[in-house]
Amino acid sequence: MPQYDPGKYTYPSRRNVVFAKNGMACTSTPLGAQVGLEVLKAGGNAMDAAVAMAAGMPLFEPTGNGLGSDAFALVWVEKEKRLYGLNASGAAPAALSADIVKGLGFTAMPTEGWIPAMVPGAPAGWAELNRRFGTKPLTELFAPAIAYARQGVPVPVNVARQWVKDAPRIKAAMERDPAPHAFWWSSFMKEDGSPYQAGDLFRWEACAATLEELAATNCESFYRGPLMEKIVSFSQVTGGYFTEDDFRGYHPEWVEPISVDYRGYTVCEIPPNGHGITVLMALNILNGLELAQERESAGTYHKIMEAIKLAFADTRTYVADPRYMKTRVADLLSESYAAKRRALVTSRALTPEAGDPSCGGTVYLCTADGEGNMVSWIQSNYTTFGAGVAVPGTGISLQNRGANFSLDPASDNCLAGGKKSYHTIIPGFLMKDGEAVGPFGVMGAFMQPQGHVEVLVNTIDYHMNPQEALDAPRAQWTGGRHIQLERAISPEIAQTLAEMGHEVEVIDDPIDMGRGQIIWRTGSGLLIGGTEPRCDGTIAAW
Repeated sequence: MPQYDPGKYTYPSRRNVVFAKNGMACTSTPLGAQVGLEVLKAGGNAMDAAVAMAAGMPLFEPTGNGLGSDAFALVWVEKEKRLYGLNASGAAPAALSADIVKGLGFTAMPTEGWIPAMVPGAPAGWAELNRRFGTKPLTELFAPAIAYARQGVPVPVNVARQWVKDAPRIKAAMERDPAPHAFWWSSFMKEDGSPYQAGDLFRWEACAATLEELAATNCESFYRGPLMEKIVSFSQVTGGYFTEDDFRGYHPEWVEPISVDYRGYTVCEIPPNGHGITVLMALNILNGLELAQERESAGTYHKIMEAIKLAFADTRTYVADPRYMKTRVADLLSESYAAKRRALVTSRALTPEAGDPSCGGTVYLCTADGEGNMVSWIQSNYTTFGAGVAVPGTGISLQNRGANFSLDPASDNCLAGGKKSYHTIIPGFLMKDGEAVGPFGVMGAFMQPQGHVEVLVNTIDYHMNPQEALDAPRAQWTGGRHIQLERAISPEIAQTLAEMGHEVEVIDDPIDMGRGQIIWRTGSGLLIGGTEPRCDGTIAAW
Protein backbone atom coordinates (compact mmCIF):
# COMPACT_ATOMS: atom_id res chain seq x y z
CA MET A 1 0.00 0.00 0.00
CA PRO A 2 1.23 3.54 -0.70
CA GLN A 3 2.42 5.50 2.32
CA TYR A 4 0.98 8.97 2.86
CA ASP A 5 -0.06 11.53 5.46
CA PRO A 6 -3.79 12.38 5.17
CA GLY A 7 -3.13 15.74 6.83
CA LYS A 8 -0.34 16.89 4.48
CA TYR A 9 -1.10 19.09 1.46
CA THR A 10 1.98 20.70 -0.05
CA TYR A 11 0.29 22.45 -2.97
CA PRO A 12 -2.65 24.85 -3.01
CA SER A 13 -5.88 23.57 -4.51
CA ARG A 14 -9.12 25.24 -5.54
CA ARG A 15 -12.73 24.19 -5.78
CA ASN A 16 -15.43 25.24 -8.20
CA VAL A 17 -18.96 26.21 -7.26
CA VAL A 18 -21.53 23.43 -7.54
CA PHE A 19 -24.87 23.82 -9.35
CA ALA A 20 -28.03 21.80 -8.76
CA LYS A 21 -31.70 21.87 -9.70
CA ASN A 22 -33.54 19.57 -7.29
CA GLY A 23 -31.72 20.00 -4.00
CA MET A 24 -28.49 20.76 -2.18
CA ALA A 25 -27.00 20.01 1.24
CA CYS A 26 -23.78 21.60 2.52
CA THR A 27 -21.85 21.06 5.71
CA SER A 28 -18.34 20.60 7.08
CA THR A 29 -18.13 16.81 6.66
CA PRO A 30 -18.80 14.68 3.55
CA LEU A 31 -21.04 12.17 5.34
CA GLY A 32 -23.18 14.94 6.80
CA ALA A 33 -23.86 16.43 3.38
CA GLN A 34 -24.61 13.00 1.91
CA VAL A 35 -27.18 12.25 4.61
CA GLY A 36 -29.02 15.43 3.65
CA LEU A 37 -28.92 14.53 -0.02
CA GLU A 38 -30.28 11.04 0.65
CA VAL A 39 -33.28 12.55 2.44
CA LEU A 40 -33.93 15.01 -0.40
CA LYS A 41 -33.75 12.26 -3.01
CA ALA A 42 -36.17 10.15 -0.96
CA GLY A 43 -38.78 12.90 -1.21
CA GLY A 44 -37.99 14.87 1.93
CA ASN A 45 -37.94 18.64 1.99
CA ALA A 46 -35.15 20.99 3.08
CA MET A 47 -36.38 20.88 6.68
CA ASP A 48 -36.29 17.06 6.73
CA ALA A 49 -32.77 17.10 5.33
CA ALA A 50 -31.60 19.62 7.93
CA VAL A 51 -32.98 17.52 10.81
CA ALA A 52 -31.37 14.32 9.51
CA MET A 53 -28.03 16.07 9.08
CA ALA A 54 -28.22 17.71 12.51
CA ALA A 55 -28.89 14.33 14.16
CA GLY A 56 -25.85 12.86 12.43
CA MET A 57 -23.37 15.67 13.04
CA PRO A 58 -22.63 14.64 16.67
CA LEU A 59 -21.06 11.54 15.13
CA PHE A 60 -19.54 13.09 12.03
CA GLU A 61 -18.03 16.04 13.93
CA PRO A 62 -18.16 15.44 17.70
CA THR A 63 -15.49 18.12 18.13
CA GLY A 64 -18.13 20.76 17.37
CA ASN A 65 -21.43 19.42 18.65
CA GLY A 66 -23.19 16.57 20.42
CA LEU A 67 -26.58 15.27 21.46
CA GLY A 68 -26.33 17.83 24.26
CA SER A 69 -25.85 20.87 22.00
CA ASP A 70 -27.82 24.07 21.51
CA ALA A 71 -29.07 25.17 18.10
CA PHE A 72 -30.53 28.05 16.08
CA ALA A 73 -32.15 28.06 12.65
CA LEU A 74 -33.50 30.37 9.97
CA VAL A 75 -36.12 28.60 7.86
CA TRP A 76 -37.41 29.90 4.52
CA VAL A 77 -40.86 28.57 3.59
CA GLU A 78 -41.32 29.21 -0.11
CA LYS A 79 -45.11 28.86 -0.20
CA GLU A 80 -45.44 31.57 2.41
CA LYS A 81 -42.52 33.69 1.17
CA ARG A 82 -41.58 33.95 4.82
CA LEU A 83 -38.49 33.47 6.95
CA TYR A 84 -38.91 31.89 10.39
CA GLY A 85 -36.41 31.92 13.26
CA LEU A 86 -35.98 29.05 15.73
CA ASN A 87 -34.15 29.54 19.03
CA ALA A 88 -33.28 26.13 20.49
CA SER A 89 -30.86 27.35 23.13
CA GLY A 90 -31.21 26.17 26.70
CA ALA A 91 -31.05 27.85 30.07
CA ALA A 92 -28.86 27.55 33.15
CA PRO A 93 -30.07 25.28 35.97
CA ALA A 94 -32.41 27.09 38.34
CA ALA A 95 -30.16 26.15 41.27
CA LEU A 96 -27.09 27.88 39.81
CA SER A 97 -26.13 31.52 40.35
CA ALA A 98 -23.19 33.86 39.95
CA ASP A 99 -22.75 33.95 43.72
CA ILE A 100 -22.44 30.16 43.86
CA VAL A 101 -19.80 30.16 41.13
CA LYS A 102 -17.82 32.96 42.78
CA GLY A 103 -18.16 31.17 46.12
CA LEU A 104 -16.35 28.22 44.57
CA GLY A 105 -13.38 30.49 43.87
CA PHE A 106 -14.00 31.34 40.22
CA THR A 107 -13.54 34.89 38.94
CA ALA A 108 -14.90 34.00 35.50
CA MET A 109 -17.07 31.18 34.20
CA PRO A 110 -15.15 27.91 33.74
CA THR A 111 -15.35 25.98 30.47
CA GLU A 112 -15.36 22.42 31.86
CA GLY A 113 -17.61 20.48 34.19
CA TRP A 114 -21.19 21.08 35.30
CA ILE A 115 -21.06 24.84 35.90
CA PRO A 116 -21.10 25.90 32.21
CA ALA A 117 -23.48 23.09 31.13
CA MET A 118 -26.98 24.30 30.37
CA VAL A 119 -30.15 22.44 29.40
CA PRO A 120 -29.42 21.32 25.82
CA GLY A 121 -31.84 22.69 23.24
CA ALA A 122 -30.81 20.92 20.03
CA PRO A 123 -32.93 17.74 20.32
CA ALA A 124 -36.03 19.81 21.05
CA GLY A 125 -35.13 21.98 18.07
CA TRP A 126 -34.95 18.94 15.78
CA ALA A 127 -38.39 17.79 16.95
CA GLU A 128 -39.93 21.25 16.65
CA LEU A 129 -38.64 21.90 13.13
CA ASN A 130 -39.91 18.46 12.15
CA ARG A 131 -43.29 19.03 13.81
CA ARG A 132 -43.94 22.33 12.09
CA PHE A 133 -42.43 21.87 8.64
CA GLY A 134 -41.26 18.28 8.21
CA THR A 135 -42.81 15.64 5.96
CA LYS A 136 -41.07 12.51 7.29
CA PRO A 137 -41.03 10.93 10.78
CA LEU A 138 -38.00 11.20 13.01
CA THR A 139 -37.64 7.42 12.90
CA GLU A 140 -36.80 7.73 9.21
CA LEU A 141 -34.73 10.90 9.53
CA PHE A 142 -32.58 9.56 12.38
CA ALA A 143 -32.00 6.18 10.71
CA PRO A 144 -28.77 7.20 8.90
CA ALA A 145 -27.21 8.57 12.10
CA ILE A 146 -28.22 5.45 14.03
CA ALA A 147 -26.62 3.22 11.40
CA TYR A 148 -23.43 5.26 11.37
CA ALA A 149 -23.21 5.16 15.18
CA ARG A 150 -23.24 1.37 15.08
CA GLN A 151 -21.16 0.78 11.95
CA GLY A 152 -18.63 3.50 12.68
CA VAL A 153 -17.65 6.80 11.13
CA PRO A 154 -14.18 7.40 9.62
CA VAL A 155 -12.77 10.48 11.36
CA PRO A 156 -12.16 13.34 8.87
CA VAL A 157 -8.83 15.15 8.68
CA ASN A 158 -9.78 18.45 10.30
CA VAL A 159 -12.02 16.83 12.89
CA ALA A 160 -8.99 14.76 13.95
CA ARG A 161 -6.94 17.94 14.32
CA GLN A 162 -9.55 19.42 16.64
CA TRP A 163 -9.74 16.12 18.57
CA VAL A 164 -6.01 16.17 19.25
CA LYS A 165 -6.08 19.86 20.11
CA ASP A 166 -8.88 19.67 22.70
CA ALA A 167 -8.09 16.36 24.41
CA PRO A 168 -5.51 17.89 26.83
CA ARG A 169 -8.13 20.38 28.10
CA ILE A 170 -10.54 17.60 29.04
CA LYS A 171 -7.73 15.47 30.47
CA ALA A 172 -6.73 18.32 32.78
CA ALA A 173 -10.36 18.72 33.87
CA MET A 174 -10.61 14.98 34.55
CA GLU A 175 -7.49 15.07 36.69
CA ARG A 176 -9.00 17.92 38.73
CA ASP A 177 -12.41 16.25 39.10
CA PRO A 178 -12.73 12.72 37.68
CA ALA A 179 -16.40 12.06 38.47
CA PRO A 180 -18.13 14.11 35.75
CA HIS A 181 -15.44 13.59 33.11
CA ALA A 182 -14.43 9.91 33.30
CA PHE A 183 -17.20 8.56 31.10
CA TRP A 184 -16.54 11.28 28.51
CA TRP A 185 -12.91 10.18 28.40
CA SER A 186 -13.73 6.50 27.92
CA SER A 187 -16.25 7.38 25.20
CA PHE A 188 -14.17 9.79 23.13
CA MET A 189 -10.66 8.45 23.58
CA LYS A 190 -9.29 5.21 22.18
CA GLU A 191 -8.56 2.29 24.50
CA ASP A 192 -4.95 3.39 24.87
CA GLY A 193 -6.09 6.86 25.99
CA SER A 194 -5.05 8.63 22.79
CA PRO A 195 -7.35 10.80 20.65
CA TYR A 196 -8.81 9.53 17.41
CA GLN A 197 -6.74 10.22 14.30
CA ALA A 198 -7.76 10.88 10.70
CA GLY A 199 -9.06 7.65 9.19
CA ASP A 200 -9.78 5.96 12.53
CA LEU A 201 -13.25 4.44 12.86
CA PHE A 202 -15.38 6.02 15.62
CA ARG A 203 -18.29 3.90 16.89
CA TRP A 204 -20.71 4.74 19.70
CA GLU A 205 -23.48 2.23 20.44
CA ALA A 206 -24.90 4.34 23.28
CA CYS A 207 -25.46 7.18 20.84
CA ALA A 208 -27.38 4.86 18.49
CA ALA A 209 -29.65 3.68 21.30
CA THR A 210 -30.33 7.25 22.41
CA LEU A 211 -31.17 8.36 18.87
CA GLU A 212 -33.63 5.47 18.64
CA GLU A 213 -35.33 6.60 21.83
CA LEU A 214 -35.37 10.22 20.67
CA ALA A 215 -36.96 9.19 17.38
CA ALA A 216 -39.57 7.01 19.07
CA THR A 217 -40.60 9.78 21.50
CA ASN A 218 -40.23 12.83 19.24
CA CYS A 219 -37.36 13.80 21.57
CA GLU A 220 -39.70 14.03 24.58
CA SER A 221 -37.60 11.48 26.49
CA PHE A 222 -34.77 14.02 26.61
CA TYR A 223 -36.90 16.54 28.52
CA ARG A 224 -39.77 14.67 30.14
CA GLY A 225 -38.76 11.00 30.19
CA PRO A 226 -36.06 8.39 30.90
CA LEU A 227 -33.19 10.23 29.16
CA MET A 228 -33.87 13.34 31.21
CA GLU A 229 -33.89 11.24 34.38
CA LYS A 230 -30.47 9.79 33.51
CA ILE A 231 -28.99 13.25 32.86
CA VAL A 232 -30.36 14.67 36.11
CA SER A 233 -29.33 11.63 38.15
CA PHE A 234 -25.76 11.77 36.82
CA SER A 235 -25.65 15.50 37.52
CA GLN A 236 -26.79 15.05 41.09
CA VAL A 237 -24.29 12.28 41.95
CA THR A 238 -21.29 14.02 40.35
CA GLY A 239 -21.67 17.58 41.63
CA GLY A 240 -24.01 19.11 39.04
CA TYR A 241 -26.96 21.46 39.45
CA PHE A 242 -29.70 20.07 37.19
CA THR A 243 -33.13 19.12 38.48
CA GLU A 244 -35.97 17.50 36.58
CA ASP A 245 -37.87 20.80 36.52
CA ASP A 246 -35.03 22.40 34.52
CA PHE A 247 -35.82 19.99 31.70
CA ARG A 248 -39.58 19.53 32.08
CA GLY A 249 -40.23 23.21 31.48
CA TYR A 250 -37.96 23.57 28.43
CA HIS A 251 -39.32 24.23 24.94
CA PRO A 252 -37.63 25.89 21.94
CA GLU A 253 -39.00 29.22 20.73
CA TRP A 254 -40.04 30.51 17.33
CA VAL A 255 -38.67 34.05 17.03
CA GLU A 256 -38.87 36.85 14.50
CA PRO A 257 -35.59 37.25 12.56
CA ILE A 258 -33.89 40.64 12.69
CA SER A 259 -32.47 42.28 9.57
CA VAL A 260 -30.87 45.31 7.98
CA ASP A 261 -30.58 46.53 4.41
CA TYR A 262 -27.03 46.33 3.10
CA ARG A 263 -26.62 47.94 -0.31
CA GLY A 264 -30.02 46.71 -1.51
CA TYR A 265 -29.91 43.23 0.07
CA THR A 266 -31.74 42.17 3.24
CA VAL A 267 -29.37 40.42 5.65
CA CYS A 268 -31.21 38.34 8.27
CA GLU A 269 -30.00 36.99 11.60
CA ILE A 270 -31.42 35.45 14.79
CA PRO A 271 -32.20 38.03 17.51
CA PRO A 272 -30.53 37.97 20.94
CA ASN A 273 -29.56 35.94 22.93
CA GLY A 274 -27.48 35.15 19.82
CA HIS A 275 -24.93 37.68 18.63
CA GLY A 276 -26.04 37.78 14.99
CA ILE A 277 -26.91 41.40 15.71
CA THR A 278 -23.14 42.02 15.62
CA VAL A 279 -23.22 41.31 11.88
CA LEU A 280 -26.07 43.72 11.30
CA MET A 281 -24.47 46.51 13.36
CA ALA A 282 -21.17 46.14 11.51
CA LEU A 283 -22.96 46.23 8.15
CA ASN A 284 -24.87 49.35 9.24
CA ILE A 285 -21.51 51.02 9.88
CA LEU A 286 -20.07 49.83 6.56
CA ASN A 287 -23.19 51.01 4.72
CA GLY A 288 -21.98 54.57 5.00
CA LEU A 289 -18.34 53.86 4.15
CA GLU A 290 -16.82 53.60 0.69
CA LEU A 291 -14.74 50.49 0.16
CA ALA A 292 -11.79 50.26 -2.20
CA GLN A 293 -12.36 49.04 -5.74
CA GLU A 294 -10.14 46.01 -5.10
CA ARG A 295 -11.01 43.59 -2.31
CA GLU A 296 -7.36 42.97 -1.49
CA SER A 297 -6.55 46.41 -0.10
CA ALA A 298 -5.46 47.59 3.32
CA GLY A 299 -8.27 50.13 3.34
CA THR A 300 -10.97 47.50 2.92
CA TYR A 301 -9.52 45.25 5.62
CA HIS A 302 -9.15 48.26 7.91
CA LYS A 303 -12.75 49.42 7.53
CA ILE A 304 -14.14 45.91 8.02
CA MET A 305 -12.07 45.41 11.17
CA GLU A 306 -13.07 48.80 12.58
CA ALA A 307 -16.77 48.17 11.96
CA ILE A 308 -16.53 44.74 13.57
CA LYS A 309 -14.68 46.10 16.60
CA LEU A 310 -17.33 48.73 17.24
CA ALA A 311 -20.20 46.28 16.79
CA PHE A 312 -18.58 43.70 19.07
CA ALA A 313 -17.88 46.27 21.79
CA ASP A 314 -21.61 46.92 21.93
CA THR A 315 -22.92 43.39 21.62
CA ARG A 316 -20.53 42.03 24.25
CA THR A 317 -21.90 44.75 26.53
CA TYR A 318 -25.60 44.68 25.74
CA VAL A 319 -26.59 41.26 24.31
CA ALA A 320 -28.11 38.76 26.74
CA ASP A 321 -31.23 36.71 27.30
CA PRO A 322 -33.82 39.10 25.79
CA ARG A 323 -35.84 38.96 29.04
CA TYR A 324 -32.90 40.65 30.78
CA MET A 325 -31.71 43.11 28.11
CA LYS A 326 -32.11 46.74 29.12
CA THR A 327 -31.09 47.95 25.65
CA ARG A 328 -33.54 47.59 22.77
CA VAL A 329 -32.56 45.79 19.58
CA ALA A 330 -34.17 48.61 17.59
CA ASP A 331 -31.83 51.12 19.22
CA LEU A 332 -28.75 49.03 18.48
CA LEU A 333 -29.81 48.76 14.82
CA SER A 334 -30.95 52.35 14.33
CA GLU A 335 -29.35 54.41 11.58
CA SER A 336 -28.76 57.28 13.99
CA TYR A 337 -26.69 55.04 16.25
CA ALA A 338 -24.85 53.54 13.27
CA ALA A 339 -23.95 57.08 12.18
CA LYS A 340 -22.47 57.82 15.63
CA ARG A 341 -20.38 54.67 15.53
CA ARG A 342 -19.37 55.20 11.90
CA ALA A 343 -18.01 58.63 12.78
CA LEU A 344 -15.41 56.93 14.98
CA VAL A 345 -13.84 55.18 11.99
CA THR A 346 -10.72 57.04 10.83
CA SER A 347 -7.54 56.05 9.06
CA ARG A 348 -6.12 54.84 12.38
CA ALA A 349 -6.92 51.65 14.28
CA LEU A 350 -9.02 52.34 17.34
CA THR A 351 -9.34 50.59 20.68
CA PRO A 352 -13.07 49.89 20.84
CA GLU A 353 -15.39 50.79 23.68
CA ALA A 354 -19.13 50.28 23.95
CA GLY A 355 -21.27 53.26 22.99
CA ASP A 356 -24.63 54.42 24.32
CA PRO A 357 -27.41 53.27 21.98
CA SER A 358 -30.27 54.33 24.28
CA CYS A 359 -32.16 56.63 21.95
CA GLY A 360 -35.91 56.03 22.46
CA GLY A 361 -16.41 24.13 19.11
CA THR A 362 -19.86 24.51 16.35
CA VAL A 363 -21.22 22.93 13.20
CA TYR A 364 -23.09 24.68 10.43
CA LEU A 365 -25.24 23.17 7.71
CA CYS A 366 -27.62 24.46 5.09
CA THR A 367 -30.15 22.80 2.81
CA ALA A 368 -32.37 23.69 -0.13
CA ASP A 369 -35.02 21.66 -1.96
CA GLY A 370 -36.61 21.79 -5.39
CA GLU A 371 -39.72 23.53 -4.03
CA GLY A 372 -37.72 26.56 -2.91
CA ASN A 373 -37.56 25.83 0.83
CA MET A 374 -34.23 26.54 2.54
CA VAL A 375 -32.75 26.04 6.00
CA SER A 376 -29.79 27.71 7.69
CA TRP A 377 -28.96 25.59 10.77
CA ILE A 378 -26.23 25.80 13.38
CA GLN A 379 -25.63 23.73 16.52
CA SER A 380 -22.78 23.79 18.94
CA ASN A 381 -20.95 22.57 22.01
CA TYR A 382 -19.17 25.97 22.21
CA THR A 383 -15.53 25.06 22.98
CA THR A 384 -14.84 22.03 20.79
CA PHE A 385 -15.91 19.11 23.04
CA GLY A 386 -17.91 21.40 25.31
CA ALA A 387 -18.09 20.70 29.03
CA GLY A 388 -16.24 17.39 28.71
CA VAL A 389 -19.19 15.70 30.42
CA ALA A 390 -20.91 12.65 28.92
CA VAL A 391 -23.83 10.91 30.59
CA PRO A 392 -23.17 7.16 31.03
CA GLY A 393 -25.25 4.84 28.90
CA THR A 394 -26.73 7.60 26.73
CA GLY A 395 -24.26 8.97 24.18
CA ILE A 396 -25.15 12.46 25.41
CA SER A 397 -22.20 14.84 25.72
CA LEU A 398 -23.00 18.27 27.09
CA GLN A 399 -22.30 21.73 25.72
CA ASN A 400 -20.66 24.45 27.79
CA ARG A 401 -22.58 27.42 26.40
CA GLY A 402 -22.85 28.83 29.92
CA ALA A 403 -19.16 29.73 29.75
CA ASN A 404 -20.30 32.92 28.00
CA PHE A 405 -22.13 34.19 31.08
CA SER A 406 -20.65 37.08 33.03
CA LEU A 407 -20.24 36.96 36.81
CA ASP A 408 -20.59 40.74 37.05
CA PRO A 409 -23.95 41.57 38.66
CA ALA A 410 -24.07 44.83 36.68
CA SER A 411 -24.05 42.94 33.37
CA ASP A 412 -27.30 42.08 31.58
CA ASN A 413 -25.57 38.76 30.81
CA CYS A 414 -24.78 37.91 34.45
CA LEU A 415 -25.40 34.25 35.29
CA ALA A 416 -28.74 33.48 36.92
CA GLY A 417 -30.79 30.32 37.26
CA GLY A 418 -33.18 29.74 34.37
CA LYS A 419 -31.43 32.33 32.20
CA LYS A 420 -30.08 31.88 28.66
CA SER A 421 -26.49 32.96 28.03
CA TYR A 422 -25.01 35.15 25.32
CA HIS A 423 -24.62 32.81 22.35
CA THR A 424 -21.95 32.89 19.66
CA ILE A 425 -23.70 30.59 17.16
CA ILE A 426 -25.57 32.36 14.36
CA PRO A 427 -27.24 31.12 11.18
CA GLY A 428 -27.45 33.68 8.39
CA PHE A 429 -29.88 34.24 5.52
CA LEU A 430 -29.79 36.63 2.55
CA MET A 431 -32.82 38.08 0.75
CA LYS A 432 -33.40 40.50 -2.13
CA ASP A 433 -36.69 42.32 -2.78
CA GLY A 434 -38.62 39.95 -0.53
CA GLU A 435 -37.30 36.81 -2.23
CA ALA A 436 -34.86 34.27 -0.82
CA VAL A 437 -31.28 34.42 -2.04
CA GLY A 438 -30.26 31.73 0.40
CA PRO A 439 -28.70 30.46 3.62
CA PHE A 440 -25.12 31.02 4.70
CA GLY A 441 -23.07 30.59 7.83
CA VAL A 442 -19.51 30.69 9.12
CA MET A 443 -18.94 28.72 12.33
CA GLY A 444 -16.15 29.36 14.78
CA ALA A 445 -16.95 31.07 18.11
CA PHE A 446 -16.31 34.84 17.98
CA MET A 447 -15.14 34.56 14.38
CA GLN A 448 -18.70 33.86 13.31
CA PRO A 449 -20.04 37.43 12.95
CA GLN A 450 -16.73 38.47 11.40
CA GLY A 451 -16.99 35.62 8.90
CA HIS A 452 -20.55 36.65 8.06
CA VAL A 453 -19.48 40.24 7.40
CA GLU A 454 -16.51 39.23 5.27
CA VAL A 455 -18.53 36.73 3.19
CA LEU A 456 -21.29 39.30 2.65
CA VAL A 457 -18.85 42.03 1.65
CA ASN A 458 -17.21 39.59 -0.76
CA THR A 459 -20.60 38.69 -2.21
CA ILE A 460 -22.35 42.06 -2.36
CA ASP A 461 -19.53 44.60 -2.71
CA TYR A 462 -17.10 42.50 -4.73
CA HIS A 463 -19.51 40.25 -6.65
CA MET A 464 -17.79 36.98 -5.73
CA ASN A 465 -19.41 33.63 -6.38
CA PRO A 466 -20.13 31.50 -3.27
CA GLN A 467 -16.92 29.50 -3.49
CA GLU A 468 -14.73 32.54 -4.09
CA ALA A 469 -16.43 34.35 -1.21
CA LEU A 470 -15.46 31.49 1.12
CA ASP A 471 -11.98 30.98 -0.35
CA ALA A 472 -10.98 34.62 0.09
CA PRO A 473 -8.36 35.31 2.79
CA ARG A 474 -9.78 36.36 6.15
CA ALA A 475 -8.85 38.69 8.95
CA GLN A 476 -10.03 38.38 12.55
CA TRP A 477 -10.19 40.95 15.32
CA THR A 478 -9.26 39.32 18.64
CA GLY A 479 -9.35 42.26 21.07
CA GLY A 480 -7.98 45.76 21.53
CA ARG A 481 -6.14 46.72 18.33
CA HIS A 482 -4.95 43.15 17.70
CA ILE A 483 -5.93 41.47 14.43
CA GLN A 484 -4.98 38.16 12.86
CA LEU A 485 -4.38 37.83 9.14
CA GLU A 486 -4.19 34.66 7.11
CA ARG A 487 -0.85 34.30 5.36
CA ALA A 488 -2.56 34.56 1.96
CA ILE A 489 -3.04 38.29 2.66
CA SER A 490 -0.07 40.06 1.09
CA PRO A 491 2.85 41.29 3.22
CA GLU A 492 2.28 44.79 1.79
CA ILE A 493 -1.27 44.86 3.16
CA ALA A 494 -0.10 43.50 6.52
CA GLN A 495 2.59 46.19 6.71
CA THR A 496 0.16 48.98 5.82
CA LEU A 497 -2.31 47.80 8.45
CA ALA A 498 0.49 47.83 11.02
CA GLU A 499 1.35 51.38 10.01
CA MET A 500 -2.32 52.29 10.54
CA GLY A 501 -2.01 51.20 14.17
CA HIS A 502 -3.21 47.62 14.05
CA GLU A 503 -1.26 45.05 16.02
CA VAL A 504 -0.90 42.50 13.23
CA GLU A 505 -0.36 38.77 13.70
CA VAL A 506 0.04 36.63 10.58
CA ILE A 507 -1.13 33.05 11.17
CA ASP A 508 -0.39 29.86 9.31
CA ASP A 509 -3.16 27.61 10.66
CA PRO A 510 -6.56 28.68 9.29
CA ILE A 511 -8.66 26.29 11.41
CA ASP A 512 -9.83 29.09 13.72
CA MET A 513 -10.59 31.56 10.94
CA GLY A 514 -14.13 30.30 10.41
CA ARG A 515 -15.66 27.41 8.50
CA GLY A 516 -18.59 28.28 6.27
CA GLN A 517 -21.16 27.08 3.75
CA ILE A 518 -23.34 28.94 1.23
CA ILE A 519 -26.32 28.07 -0.97
CA TRP A 520 -27.71 30.80 -3.25
CA ARG A 521 -30.63 30.60 -5.62
CA THR A 522 -29.72 31.85 -9.11
CA GLY A 523 -31.84 34.06 -11.31
CA SER A 524 -32.84 31.02 -13.37
CA GLY A 525 -34.02 29.12 -10.29
CA LEU A 526 -31.03 26.81 -9.97
CA LEU A 527 -29.04 26.36 -6.78
CA ILE A 528 -25.36 27.30 -6.51
CA GLY A 529 -23.24 26.27 -3.56
CA GLY A 530 -19.84 26.94 -2.05
CA THR A 531 -18.12 25.09 0.78
CA GLU A 532 -15.31 25.86 3.18
CA PRO A 533 -11.70 25.08 2.22
CA ARG A 534 -10.61 25.41 5.87
CA CYS A 535 -12.40 22.20 6.90
CA ASP A 536 -13.65 18.98 5.32
CA GLY A 537 -16.52 20.87 3.69
CA THR A 538 -18.72 19.15 1.14
CA ILE A 539 -21.59 20.04 -1.18
CA ALA A 540 -24.01 17.21 -1.99
CA ALA A 541 -26.18 18.16 -4.95
CA TRP A 542 -29.03 16.67 -6.94
